[in-house]
Amino acid sequence: MESFAKIRRASKVRKESIRAISKKMGVSRNTVRKALRSGEAAPGYRRSVQPRPKLGPFVPALEQMLERNAERPRRERLSLKRIWRLLADQGCDAGYNAVCRYAAEWRQRQGTGASRAFVPLAFDPGEAYQFDWSHEFAVLGGATSKLKVAHLRLCHSRMSCVRAYPRETQEMVFDAHNRAFEQFGGSCQRGIYDNMKTAVDAIFAVRDRQFNRRFLEMCSHFLVEPEACTPRAGWEKGRVERQVGDVRERLFRERPRFDSLEDLNAWLAEACDRHARSHPHPDHPEMTVWEVFQREERRCLIPWCRPFDGYRSRTAVATKTCLVLVDGNRYSVEARAALRRVDALAYADRVEFRLDGETVGSHARRFGRGQTVYDWLRYLPVLRRKPGALRNGAPFRDWELPVPIAEVRKRLGELEDGDRQVVRILSAIPDSGLDEVASACAEALASGAAGSDHVLNILSRRRDPGPQPEIEIPERLRLSVEPEADCGRYDALRQAPR
Repeated sequence: MESFAKIRRASKVRKESIRAISKKMGVSRNTVRKALRSGEAAPGYRRSVQPRPKLGPFVPALEQMLERNAERPRRERLSLKRIWRLLADQGCDAGYNAVCRYAAEWRQRQGTGASRAFVPLAFDPGEAYQFDWSHEFAVLGGATSKLKVAHLRLCHSRMSCVRAYPRETQEMVFDAHNRAFEQFGGSCQRGIYDNMKTAVDAIFAVRDRQFNRRFLEMCSHFLVEPEACTPRAGWEKGRVERQVGDVRERLFRERPRFDSLEDLNAWLAEACDRHARSHPHPDHPEMTVWEVFQREERRCLIPWCRPFDGYRSRTAVATKTCLVLVDGNRYSVEARAALRRVDALAYADRVEFRLDGETVGSHARRFGRGQTVYDWLRYLPVLRRKPGALRNGAPFRDWELPVPIAEVRKRLGELEDGDRQVVRILSAIPDSGLDEVASACAEALASGAAGSDHVLNILSRRRDPGPQPEIEIPERLRLSVEPEADCGRYDALRQAPR
């Protein structure tokens, strides 16, 4: 390029001859003539015919393979390396790179290169949001955990909600929507999803989908119209796809370390809020994402009413030991549910059990496997009939009783009927409460009597109903002479001579 420019300046500006320029620059006269006759400011060369000494005879076969490969379903398409090996089986000794270059030229001639181009999208305030999942890693309690991160993003303002879960199940989807819409103060008219199994049961032609019944209940609750993307067409929800990459780069590039999942989610919520307040909006650089959300989109959202009762339900049978199996873990229920079918409702953070519509058990959810979660209060009816189970019963091995109750149990354990007395005291907890029973035990210990009768007597005396309401006596039932309470008459009788 530098020599080309020097030749042009020497001829056009200094009016030097071709012979002088050739002698001065040490190039041939033909080179000088070519630079002057081209009329271009820069040299250019493009090969008109690409020589393919090895691949040339096999180009028709290669084109036929590429055409057939393009007509196949995406899952069944052959890789270029496989096509290169098929050509080699036919005697072609061309290199793999030569086949790749020709395939790229062939795709460009066929017009398939336009698949890399996209049409920019625009959304009105409150029109739509996009939802997606991503898999990230974090250190929780000193152990590395693989988490499922839910992303929900408003399409107009780009306001986002990010929350991590142990699993990618349906109840987690419901909880993510509850928390996002509560944070935004409302929901949008449309929700754009991929074809996740927790939402879509069947995919039909074009854009027709059969959505899951519980998922449709959630959409009906929030007045949202669900819309599923074309399979393997992530660009149809590019807003949230972009967010997945940004969040991974900003927040999960170095694995965050927290004591619990709750602490991680609190940090994620704070990070999303901080990013929205400081990051300029792509379409309105003069405003931040937070300002666009507050000024334009928030007032256009469907108002938030109440959270959706987002659970995943299944029917299970409680065992004789009052345990119900849910996702590989066992949870205790009330004794009256033993050997009966109960409805197990799995929420994102808890598990509830209902018998004929009445709750018979509730526990914080566990996400490991093979764990057993007891609530010893559920076994009190069984203890009344079998007080001996108090000594070796699994629900009572690791329980933590208040100090006064534990001391009473220790003293009564020396008696023959000590277990039965302890059970009588514990049976008062559902009616009086744990703190009240502990206080009664402390009072009994202070008085030196730790028996069950004494403790129950203290509880009975504390349940003072208060002054009785006055009853209005009809006039016809009133006494003409009201009796007088005079205890002095009894003293007079005592002092009378015998």
